[in-house]
Amino acid sequence: MTDTRQARPDASSRATLGKAADENFPVAPFFLPRAWRDDLMAAYGFARLVDDIGDGDLAPGGADARHLGLGPEEAEDRLAFLDAFEADLRRVFDGTPRHPLLQALQPTVRRRGLTPEPFLGLIAANRQDQLVSRYETYDDLLAYCELSANPVGRLVLAITGTDTPERIRRSDEICTALQIVEHLQDVAEDLGNDRVYLPAEDLKRFRVTEDDLARPTAGASVRALVAFEAGRARELLDAGAPLVGSVHGRLRLLLAGFTGGGLSALDAITDAGYDVLTGPPKATKPSLMRQVGAVLLRARREG
Repeated sequence: MTDTRQARPDASSRATLGKAADENFPVAPFFLPRAWRDDLMAAYGFARLVDDIGDGDLAPGGADARHLGLGPEEAEDRLAFLDAFEADLRRVFDGTPRHPLLQALQPTVRRRGLTPEPFLGLIAANRQDQLVSRYETYDDLLAYCELSANPVGRLVLAITGTDTPERIRRSDEICTALQIVEHLQDVAEDLGNDRVYLPAEDLKRFRVTEDDLARPTAGASVRALVAFEAGRARELLDAGAPLVGSVHGRLRLLLAGFTGGGLSALDAITDAGYDVLTGPPKATKPSLMRQVGAVLLRARREG
């Protein structure tokens, strides 16, 4: 008989899971069934840790590196760290993983019949971040979002047993939009890390240089560029919104939260006059509640 009990996380893993409270969107809100919450948090632990590895946010030689058999020098090499993490991920499917967060993920994978592909996509996105820091076209950026964002929505659908080709397509639109919104909020921070997620073809179109992005406040050309990209994200959210009406009960509320969260973040960017250089525009709670309500009303009409 297969043991499907969740492994108990160590202190380092608890710190990783604790970051869920700082996310833009609720990871596993209280109103979901306990089994869903546990499995969503297991998937979140994976996604958060792989992002921390890719961003270099883990201490070299810390507990996470030791779990994966890496010494301090190896752990400073993000690509080597990601390679070791991928090797441990594969043990989730055909052996016994070493890292506590992957040990906790294994029962979820077995219960829900999850495949390696979404997890490998998230690792590939972080590996790409080490090798690619600029995107020439919008299509190039969409291909990145296919790895960095879309797997998250696919995991939510798989864990809740609601994944169909049509829902996956709608989920991809929402997740890509949320990734673009996050890029818009973090233009200054990303540039500080030598990353630009605004397509180069759009920078040229709006006559924006990277020096313009490095200024303390946005000029007219930067604001026009951000408004253009925000419009793209809004169109994607609108296209994906029928996903919410295709499900019922608590899952509908969760997906409305994701979609409404993206819309309220776009409202914050609009309210800031598209000046994202002074700091990430953040959605207010009233705006979030209003947008979630609007998404749920649309779902009721369409469902």
